[in-house]
Amino acid sequence: MDIIKTVGSSGQISIGKKFAGQTVMLSELDSGVWLIKLGRFIPDNEKWLHAPDVETSLNKAVDWAEKNPPADTDFHDLENRIK
Repeated sequence: MDIIKTVGSSGQISIGKKFAGQTVMLSELDSGVWLIKLGRFIPDNEKWLHAPDVETSLNKAVDWAEKNPPADTDFHDLENRIK
């Protein structure tokens, strides 16, 4: 079903209240040709964050980082330890 809409002066277009608060992906297929997809989107490089066992690991890492603030590296000492 085709629907004709007018883009407002702010550049926005309404697709209806039933979609309020939902995430959409907007793809420009060609100049003036748009595709709107409804869904939940997780970038490929962030999918690992949603694995079941990752939350525990991340919480441990954050706890460690909070207890171990960054410190300057003594490169001479580091070089000596490597040798």
